[in-house]
Amino acid sequence: MKAIRVKFKPVGKRYFFGTAGYDLKDQDLVIVNTIRGLELGYCSGEVFELQEKDLTSELKDIVRVANKQDIEAHEKNRLEEPKIIKKTKEISKELDLPIKVLEAEYTLDKSKLIIYFESENRIDFRELVKRLAEVYHTRIELRQVGSRDGAKVFGGIGPCGLIVCCRTFITEFDNVSVKMAKNQNLSLNPVKISGNCGKLLCCINYENELYKELRKLAPDIGDIVKTPDGPAKVLSCDVLNRSCKVRYIEEENKFGYLKLDDIEFIRAMDKRKEEEDADSEE
Repeated sequence: MKAIRVKFKPVGKRYFFGTAGYDLKDQDLVIVNTIRGLELGYCSGEVFELQEKDLTSELKDIVRVANKQDIEAHEKNRLEEPKIIKKTKEISKELDLPIKVLEAEYTLDKSKLIIYFESENRIDFRELVKRLAEVYHTRIELRQVGSRDGAKVFGGIGPCGLIVCCRTFITEFDNVSVKMAKNQNLSLNPVKISGNCGKLLCCINYENELYKELRKLAPDIGDIVKTPDGPAKVLSCDVLNRSCKVRYIEEENKFGYLKLDDIEFIRAMDKRKEEEDADSEE
């Protein structure tokens, strides 16, 4: 079956839709029916053949290619969104609700207004919904999102000096763990390995698989290795540059920097099994 990927935001998740026989191209604007209602999205990529085995749910066809009226309605809705955010903030302040209002968006036909907010606690927002419905006379849906989604809305500059990844290309957030940071010999200071959202940096996940593979071929800190100058204890290991710092056993005050190719070590079988068990748990 012929399908097309559709996005609703420049940096957003892509969804599969059937082409309904339309000749679609990249960046074409289309109207689709989602769980939220009718929405305007744009094609991401070209039409492709989708196999049934790749489907996780029923494939819906696009409703139509967007016309002039659809585009005008969409733009008109977007112009109203900043005012809605401002009004929501005012009402939530009156109700003393500890929330950070992030985004607001109408469905194309204004049958539903979705408002996104961030909060550290669970919020009883029934009164807020009631007040908003009285103002906008449509169905109101409030969605609480995580801190990563909040950072994606506001953007900012990362510790690398570039615009944060979630604002430029990340469409879905992967799990990032302290174990990944340890595996890459990163500082475990929360300030240094946390992003604008307060969570661990997403970029820690990018090279994790490479580091895992390289570590299988390198000694751990504390391992005893054979060197041309005798046995030595590993003090640190740079797996990317394939080198390590060692302290020689026979001469306690003698240190050296060696390439991994110049040393011999045997990874204990129980240690290898421990790594494999940890990987299976992940």
